[in-house]
Amino acid sequence: RVVVDEDGLKFLVNFTDYLDTGLFMDHRRTRARIRRAAKDRRFLNLFCYTGAATVHAAAGGARTTTSIDMSRTYLDWARSNMEINGFRGEAHRFVQADCLQWLAEDDGERYDLIFLDPPTFSNSKRMQREFDVQRDHVALIRSTLERLAPEGLLLFSTNFRRFQLDREAFADLAVLDITRATIPRDFERDQRAHHCFEIRLAR
Repeated sequence: RVVVDEDGLKFLVNFTDYLDTGLFMDHRRTRARIRRAAKDRRFLNLFCYTGAATVHAAAGGARTTTSIDMSRTYLDWARSNMEINGFRGEAHRFVQADCLQWLAEDDGERYDLIFLDPPTFSNSKRMQREFDVQRDHVALIRSTLERLAPEGLLLFSTNFRRFQLDREAFADLAVLDITRATIPRDFERDQRAHHCFEIRLAR
């Protein structure tokens, strides 16, 4: 693993052993956005991968962070990323779980800032059912909103290039497409590198 710098933070990347390096470059601006929004907030990172967004939230002054992923390898990686930036202790929780199942088993905890960046498709044997982001995004977002505090913010993102948000299904919510604002300059030729939305409970 090699240590790289992003906005003054350190991240472990691996250029040889995995399909992905451990740091999604198209989400640099998204992570910076999370950092700016995190102060004194309870942060939840679903499908957390290597926890890069969690590091930014902690650096932004998040009161607590909770990072959830089904992969023990990625959770250990996320913990290492947090530790090399000096973030340790009970305020930072790492949970190995199927995010869909975890959301269904509501423990009563609520979060002020949530980052939801699910895979495009998954049929892992460790999941109770296969997941398709286009087909299942409404149910997933609704389940996630059950964990959002009344004044909270949900950032939903997907790398599915042909993704279409079902706006009718969210007519009762405040939804803002922030995709353009989150695409870094070196990805400007590919405006579909990801889709990203701010979602709030309508007042």
